[in-house]
Parts: sequence; structure tokens; C-alpha cells
Amino acid sequence: MQVGEQIAQQLHSILTMIIYETIDIPGESQTFGAMSQSGNFTLSSQLSEGEGAEYASEFHGYFEEAKRTAFSKINKLLGDGGLIDHDMLRDHTVILVADGLDNVAVLDVAKDFLKPIRLSKLVVAAPMVSVDVVNKLHMYADELHILDVKQNFVGIDHYYEQNDIPSHEQTIAKINQIVLNWK
Repeated sequence: MQVGEQIAQQLHSILTMIIYETIDIPGESQTFGAMSQSGNFTLSSQLSEGEGAEYASEFHGYFEEAKRTAFSKINKLLGDGGLIDHDMLRDHTVILVADGLDNVAVLDVAKDFLKPIRLSKLVVAAPMVSVDVVNKLHMYADELHILDVKQNFVGIDHYYEQNDIPSHEQTIAKINQIVLNWK
């Protein structure tokens, strides 16, 4: 949000969010996939088709409940903001921004969310990303603006001195006010 706000102000553009919730594999430090605000589940591309099917079979009940819980949480977060209007993005350059990217599953969700929308160009901007993420970004994006690629990505919060994460309400208020704060 911090990086996106600065970019939106400088470019005098609209700022909005793709809301998602990741679902991890029980007992593993790996993401199974993620739910998006449109209600779609996206399997992590870090898993092979066979691995995905095996985990889905083994943890079927757990994953179905996790999907329902994730989508419910997303709907509560959406509140007043609602879904991103696809027409607002169609035939425009979209800049996908993150304060850091360490998980390919997040990219997979964004790719699936944006897939039905005809974009003029997809630009990705982030101060730091993991090696796995930058490898995927080369396939997804038309243009990259990455300051640092971390071999052993520790976690986004590790790289920032101030980790004041705004509440959802504060984030929505910032998004709704961004045009008023253009310089």
C-alpha cells in the first residue's frame, strides 16, 4: 500500500486493491493457493498438477473449509469498496504494485484476476522480490520495476524499519482520498 500510494500520487492515477487470502498446506511451509475477491480459487503454480491433486485429495475437507473462510473474510474486507470494475481497467496500463513479493501464489491470483481483462500493458513494481517471484514476473508482466531480488527472502516486514500496517478502514480511506491528494 505504501509504495502504491506514492506511485498513484505521482502519476495522478486511481489506486485500488486486489484482495486475496492465501491457503497454506497443513504442516508444510508452502502455499496451496489463494482465493480472490471474485470468488475464484487459484492453485499455486509452484505445485505440479500431480502435487496439487494429491494435496487436494488428502486435505479436501480442510481446503474446502479454508476456501469458505477465506472468501468470507474477503467479503467482510470489501465492504464499501466493492469489486474492482473490469471496465475501469480494460485497455489501460495496469501497474501491479506490492511493498514486496515473496510468494508466487500472490502473482497467480493477480494473473487469474486480470486474465479476462484486455490490458494495454501490465507493469509490476516492487522494492524487493524473491528469485522465484522474479522468474514468474518475466512471464507475466510487460515491464518490471524491481529494486532488489533476494535469494533468501526473509519476509517483507524484515526489510522495513517501520512496519505500521494500516487497518483495512485506513487503507480504504486512503484509496478513496487518493485523487484529492494529487500534487
